[in-house]
Formats: sequence, structure tokens, C-alpha cells
Amino acid sequence: MECKHFGECGACIVYDNGYENQLNQKLNLNRDRFKEFYTEEISVYESPQQNYRSRSEFKIWHDGDIIRYAMNHVDKKGVVFIDECPQVSVYIASLMPKLLKAITDAKIGFKLFGADFLSSNSGEIVVSLLYHRKLDEEWQSKATSIADELGIYIIGRSRKQKVIVGQDYITESLNINNEIYRFKYIENSFTQPNSKVNEHMISWALKNLSNTGGDLLELYCGAGNFTIPFAKKFDKVLATEISKSSINAAKANMFLNDVHNIEFVRMSVEEFVEALDGVREFRRMKEISLDTYSIKSIFVDPPRSGMDEASCEFSSRYDNILYISCNPETLARDLEILCKTHVVEDMALFDQFPYTHHVEMGVKLVKKGSM
Repeated sequence: MECKHFGECGACIVYDNGYENQLNQKLNLNRDRFKEFYTEEISVYESPQQNYRSRSEFKIWHDGDIIRYAMNHVDKKGVVFIDECPQVSVYIASLMPKLLKAITDAKIGFKLFGADFLSSNSGEIVVSLLYHRKLDEEWQSKATSIADELGIYIIGRSRKQKVIVGQDYITESLNINNEIYRFKYIENSFTQPNSKVNEHMISWALKNLSNTGGDLLELYCGAGNFTIPFAKKFDKVLATEISKSSINAAKANMFLNDVHNIEFVRMSVEEFVEALDGVREFRRMKEISLDTYSIKSIFVDPPRSGMDEASCEFSSRYDNILYISCNPETLARDLEILCKTHVVEDMALFDQFPYTHHVEMGVKLVKKGSM
């Protein structure tokens, strides 16, 4: 990827000697980080080298009557005006200048401070416009005209206000092992930003749990990104998530894919462990009979903070553990606990965030003595 903003924009900070060099830096760093747990070759899943982000956020900067996109400067002092961004999907890249012109022509840029884009692989786009002022009917009328002209959906956001023009979601299609899965992605909620690498992650996860048998327990299931494909490989899936909006999206995605063998439970991991062990009773679990599950495998995809000690010890009860991590540092910490009872059978690096230090890691663990 070539970008005229390299060296200034804080979004990309590892770019010397091109894509392969930054990927090798990540691989070498994580080989060393995990050598205590895994000495085989780490599988590497590359990203497209440009136009890989289907989700992006920009500041809106006012220079008199002119509004421009901006990002934080790499030295965190001030901003860089962005005229182009090769990171973003071709649909977002094409829309960006048109949207600024339309906002300027319609005179709805007053106190606008941010624009967030969410696109699908087919070009469906939701744009969230963020304001420091209350949005009125005139704004909604003008935003509707812009949405119709550009073929997009627009969300207007200000304090305690959300104005929906069209709809607040897109429908994404992912190709997993030549099978198409559809997902409803809601504006302002977590989605995987790099759809091609996301497809690699799901395929890798399916491969590593393909012959484990029984039922599956999933913690931190989000909107069902992994859960839905897993459901076609297991008799039953029990999945937990603390976010109410994510659980609602997960249930919608289940029916969107004609899947019916998943039970979604809105509760924290800590609460679920208490319910499973009979420490506490929860009304949210009253319709679920845990005795009917034969769980041999657990899948976890925690936030950057990783899992706590109790969650690691709970996960260690199961023969197979599959762990997707967006923070290798906390993954290494958690493996110190998990590898007391399990051994790492496979490990993968997913370059979800090119030209940065961030990666996603995947680890398959098998209980000692069960192999």
C-alpha cells in the first residue's frame, strides 16, 4: 500500500519496506513471545494490502467554511488532514469526497465533529455523523436528501439523540469454506473491521473444532460472528455475552442464517460460571437445561484485557479450548494458566490490522492425556 500520509497519520505506524516487512516483524515478535508454549510453525493469514477496512472513523475539522477529514498525528500533537485513505474499502473511499461536498452544499456541517463509516462487501454503507448540537427536522430532511442522492444510510448522533435516516445497519455476507453466511451489523456496535481476515479466522476456528464432537460452549460471543458457523458443526451451542445489543443482533443473525440450535444467554462470564456450578440461580437461565448439554469444547474471544484467572480455570475443565485473542500480551499471560492442564496444538497469526503493531492470534489447546 502506498499512502501520501505515511509518517504523519497515526493510523499507520509500521510501513517501512512495505507490507511483507511489517508482517515479518509481527511474526518474529510473536514467535519469541510464545516459544515457551509452542515451538512449531505459526500459521500466518495475510490481509489484503489495501482497501481492507470495512469500518473506519474520521474526525471532521473545520477550516472556515471548509470541512475536511482528519486523523490524529503520529506524534499525537495535532491532526493530519486526510485527502485519501487506502486502508478503507473501495466503497468508503469513493463515498468520502462525495459526502463532504454534499454536507457542505446542504449546509449541515455546523458543529459536525466526526464521521464513522460501516460498509459491506457489496457496497451497502451506513454513515454516522456526530454533532455537538441538537438535530432538528430541517437536518433530517437534508440528510434524507443526501442519503437518497448517494445511496447510503445516515445516522445523526448528538448527546442523547440518534436520528435514523433509512436504517442503522448493513447486511454483510461472508464466504466461509465456499458457504455464505449473512450477518446484520449494527451502527456503533462492534464488528470485525477486516472482512477478509475475519473469513480466515472463522475458517481456521472451524477446522480446529471440526472433529471434537459433543456440544460447544462459547464465551464472549458478541453478535455471533463465530457462533453461527459453529452451529452447523455441533449438535448444540450455548453462547454467552454481556452486551444486550450484541445478544439481540446474535439472535437476529441466527434466524438470518436459518440456524436453530443455539441458546444465547445475556450474562457475564463470571455469572455464567456461578450458574453452571449452582452457586446462584439466574432468571435468564430458567429456560435452559444445562443437564441436556454434553460440552467437550469451549471457544473464547475475550476483549483486549483477556480472561481473568477464574475464567481460565473454568475453561480448563474442557478437553478442547479454542482461544481467539486481539491482544497477544494478555493471551501469553492466560496461557500461563491454561498450559498447566492443556498443551497448545495449533497457533495462528491473523493480520487484522496491517501497518500497525496489532494482530489477532488463534490458539488451539488440548487437555493433557486426552490426545
